Amino acid sequence: MYIVSEPVGLSEVHRQQLEAENTGLYPQTYLQFLQQYGEGTYRGWMNVQLPDPEVLRPFAGYGLWEHDDDSPITEQQIGECTAIGTTVDGDFLAVYPGVDGLLWLPRHAEQIQVIPLPPGGQEEGSYALILDGIYRKMYGREQEESAYYEPWTGTRQHFFLRMPPRQGRVNLTELAAMCRDEFPPDLFIENPYICCLFYRELGGYIRLNLANGQEVAVFFEQAAGQVSARMKEWLLSKGCELYPED
Repeated sequence: MYIVSEPVGLSEVHRQQLEAENTGLYPQTYLQFLQQYGEGTYRGWMNVQLPDPEVLRPFAGYGLWEHDDDSPITEQQIGECTAIGTTVDGDFLAVYPGVDGLLWLPRHAEQIQVIPLPPGGQEEGSYALILDGIYRKMYGREQEESAYYEPWTGTRQHFFLRMPPRQGRVNLTELAAMCRDEFPPDLFIENPYICCLFYRELGGYIRLNLANGQEVAVFFEQAAGQVSARMKEWLLSKGCELYPED
């Protein structure tokens, strides 16, 4: 698994708090993952977060999910769940005392599901494998691109550019290939919709939105200001334009 920037592991206070709270409620692999990498976003899809017992409480009265004999929890018990992750689409991953596994509370479906945990599962990276299994089960397909994790460092910066569609200018697919030649990435992910070029010296990546054909975003760590400035200058020289500052 590629780590986008320097991980921010759990503080000693958070570590001790989780150990005190952990009476079998949280998967051990989840705790190990947090201790090693800290909070962040996995594969641009799942936000891995510290346990939050508050976020789901308001949802107990919303009537978002059906509750029949097959439902693992009642509507009232939704408010007693502890969220440990959210997807970029608004789905929740949670735990509840007495439920053997993880709870999946979908944003665009009516059935809460239980995600069984594999037996053992103490090998390195096993929580990432659990998340991959959830994605496969819920979306019916594999994530074919390389696995990566974006720790929430608190020092991440960014800027946005656009490539106006003008005759004679390169398109974003061509720009992505040129960028790979000029700045060979440590990892790159490309599909018909997006291209991401990852750089350790940047502590981030360049993201080209191939779907809309115009947007370019650069994410970098504060300490990598000189590197990001050099890449910005190069992108501007190829016809990109900066979005106005808010």
